[in-house]
Amino acid sequence: MTMTSDNAPANLDDPKNVRRWLQSNHPKQFALLDNFEIELRLGRFSSSREGSSIASGAQGSSTSSRYQYGRDRRLVTTRTVELLRAIIGPTRWKTAAQLLTLLRGLGNELHAAGGYREPALGCVVRRIMYAVRDEADRFSVPHSSGVDDMEKIDELTEHVSSKLRVSAGKELSLASMLWAHPQHVTMKHFRQPSGDYSDRLRSDSMGSESGANATSSIDGWDASGAIYPPHFYSRRDDLRQSVMEAIQEMMSELEDLHKNINEQATQHIHAGEIILTYALSKTVELFLKAAAAKKRKFQVIVCEGAPHFGGHSMAKSLAEAGIDTTVIHDAATFAIMARVNKVLLPAHAVLANGGLIAPSGSNMVALAAKHNSVPVVTVAGMFKLCPMYPHEGQDTLNDLISPSSVIDYSLMGDPVLSEVELVNPVHDYIPPQLIDLYITNIGGFQPSYIYRLLAEYYHSDDWETFE
Repeated sequence: MTMTSDNAPANLDDPKNVRRWLQSNHPKQFALLDNFEIELRLGRFSSSREGSSIASGAQGSSTSSRYQYGRDRRLVTTRTVELLRAIIGPTRWKTAAQLLTLLRGLGNELHAAGGYREPALGCVVRRIMYAVRDEADRFSVPHSSGVDDMEKIDELTEHVSSKLRVSAGKELSLASMLWAHPQHVTMKHFRQPSGDYSDRLRSDSMGSESGANATSSIDGWDASGAIYPPHFYSRRDDLRQSVMEAIQEMMSELEDLHKNINEQATQHIHAGEIILTYALSKTVELFLKAAAAKKRKFQVIVCEGAPHFGGHSMAKSLAEAGIDTTVIHDAATFAIMARVNKVLLPAHAVLANGGLIAPSGSNMVALAAKHNSVPVVTVAGMFKLCPMYPHEGQDTLNDLISPSSVIDYSLMGDPVLSEVELVNPVHDYIPPQLIDLYITNIGGFQPSYIYRLLAEYYHSDDWETFE
């Protein structure tokens, strides 16, 4: 029985079948995915290739670097988008439901291969899934429904307005007029809430056989096992082109990422300021260099970022650009914070509650800044926006690595040190109350606004973590 089920042709109806479906129907795309997963497992991604195509040269990357802070995460994200474009374009999916299943399966594959270390990989998959849902919903609403809803809005507006009048002889107050506006009237939205669509279908059609019969079959769609709205199972010839255009927009956004962030440098960095940053970050480095290129004279203090000491490379690069730079020990952060005007922190991920995942040791810097009332600013691209809440506290999106960078293994023979448990985390979680501003490629936002950005970039049904 096992051999029969394993050898049976896979259908694109379950994310668990995506790998077998690619292997049996699209061996070339399967090879691209397999090679990408190998590089991801080994922590190898070329940092010298920018904008190169996965489809043409993903299988022979000789230049590689280990997973570490300071490497441009945008390049890793760009390669992921290229991989998704190379797989989605030629494969033979037919409906939005099949494409969403394919993307969900690819997200699970990348997560299992080590994508949990790079939350941006799952984020770009979710963004494409949002584009698919948006495109499928765009042509699902009948044209007459808009007119009907406008008539309902007019009726409700008139009803609310009549209730809010103080008396027959007085005009509406400004507050009454605002609250009588149609946008404050609860209306039924076309997009269905999250959950199993078959459950909603059963609850909506109880006692209505005609409604059940009308929606029981759409192009072979079986309502009993549906997890998407019925129009997601209808074939659309123009869906592929629309999705590929959305992917190309993501590629353009990633290409112009640093340019759009650096244009805001002069708005946040002023002459004569003392700016403190932590460890090594390509985005922060380019941001500071962009301000210096506009003839802004300022001083930068770089925490060395032990035990990886990325701050040394950061300080060297800034000094070569003509910026007055000083390197300090991490332990001296609190002592010097009183002289600092602003703190710039790098980002590994921005969480749904406005919290930040940053290099290990950043939480100490943020706490010192809070104590001295120094504003903390994070510079990050929108591809790092992650729809995840820090339910695990400091363990959220964290990774423990070998303590060999903290203490030499030869010293572990000491009877005292042998009883010591050494923990070497890669990340720190910084709560939103310690962050004052996020500078992104689309503008600056406070942590309290992050949840609004999530609704613009991801669909709520796709927020769950890939498995």
